[in-house]
Amino acid sequence: MGNRLSKIYTRTGDQGTTGLGDGTRLEKDDPRVEAMGAVDELNSVIGILMTETLPDEIGDCLHDVQHTLFDIGGELSMPGFSMVDADKTTALETILDKLNHDLEPLKEFILPGGTKAAGYCHLARSICRRAERRVFTLSKTGDASENSRSYLNRLSDLLFVMARSVNKSAGEPDVLWKHERKPRKKDVR
Repeated sequence: MGNRLSKIYTRTGDQGTTGLGDGTRLEKDDPRVEAMGAVDELNSVIGILMTETLPDEIGDCLHDVQHTLFDIGGELSMPGFSMVDADKTTALETILDKLNHDLEPLKEFILPGGTKAAGYCHLARSICRRAERRVFTLSKTGDASENSRSYLNRLSDLLFVMARSVNKSAGEPDVLWKHERKPRKKDVR
């Protein structure tokens, strides 16, 4: 394979447009470009999450997720092109069910937190929800893969369960939301 990115900057975006994989140029705030950016941001934060110590099963899954997110970005950058099939969502459901089975049932809402890795899972989950919304918006005005939409929806659920699973593995409890609460005591140093 030759050098695909021999030159990193082209100056073609300086006027507020960006190029798609098929050569089409769109304004940078076009719904398609917004969707591409949200998926890219999600992939980036998952990369940060993967710098943390994670159970092998979760790390392996996230490695596959990153590749699938790159495929979704490819779909978005080439209208009408499809790379993600329903099997990818089924694979997420399988690991989601397995991880969730090992957790205590939730009786309260939880807040993002616990370990740093769990916090990154929650951050990735919230970015994933935004990516899903952007892809859904695109699907109303243009073409966006239904498989990719389903994948993002299931991925956000998986990231929530991963956060809980990572906390459990580290012996850290979930951070429970309390409607009636006392002010947090500040550390005195």
